[in-house]
Amino acid sequence: MPNATPAPCAHAARAATLLIALLAAGPAAAADCSARDLASFDATQGATWKHLPLSKLKRDTTYAVLTEDGQAVVRATARGSASAWVLLQAADIAATPVLEWRWRVPALIDDAANEDPKREDAPVRVIVAFDGDKSKLPQQEQRRMARAKALSGRELPYAMLMYIWDNRNPVGMIVPSAHTTRVKMIVADSGTAGVGSWRSHRHNLVQDFERAFGEKPKGVLGFALMTDTDNTGQQAEGFYGALRLACAAAQ
Repeated sequence: MPNATPAPCAHAARAATLLIALLAAGPAAAADCSARDLASFDATQGATWKHLPLSKLKRDTTYAVLTEDGQAVVRATARGSASAWVLLQAADIAATPVLEWRWRVPALIDDAANEDPKREDAPVRVIVAFDGDKSKLPQQEQRRMARAKALSGRELPYAMLMYIWDNRNPVGMIVPSAHTTRVKMIVADSGTAGVGSWRSHRHNLVQDFERAFGEKPKGVLGFALMTDTDNTGQQAEGFYGALRLACAAAQ
């Protein structure tokens, strides 16, 4: 005998059961979310931070791990240089989309202007690299990524967000890179206010990515810190505290 078609009341009962289950799961899922620290700067096991030169034609910024108030911090010293301190660690930011960090700069970089490719320097940058479907990108960007891979032997990420301390642009402004559409800089601190003091930040990566690129992020490939003065040729120093991923509800 063939299976009978479920009666309308059976459909209603199943829908009600599913609705109750979803409502019950909502608060539990939020409660299960917990913040997590990224790899320590002085970690000796597992994923670790490493120095990454950007070009053989550029001087390297010097990165050193120090202890301040019992916590590991990174001191970056740039002298007409640019290189990065990188953590190649993928992260699922669906549950913990909020990136937390703190940084400190003793002084700004005179004449730096991130909207000008000839003066694009910053005393501190926190960088997040995102995964994505590169086949969707314009042919010009795909060719640029292919050339970069051929020269460096490394795949470029689909997109990058850079949180920067800018000389004059207002906090929250998105500064597009003059070199590629796949890098957007977000001003986290601006001007001399707070110079010399530790500044704490919390940014929702999903919201910022959508605002910068007009789409939802697929996932995070890694993180980086960078203090650079290769364009202005000046000296700069920046200090970075540990990075942490937190829940959206805690924002």
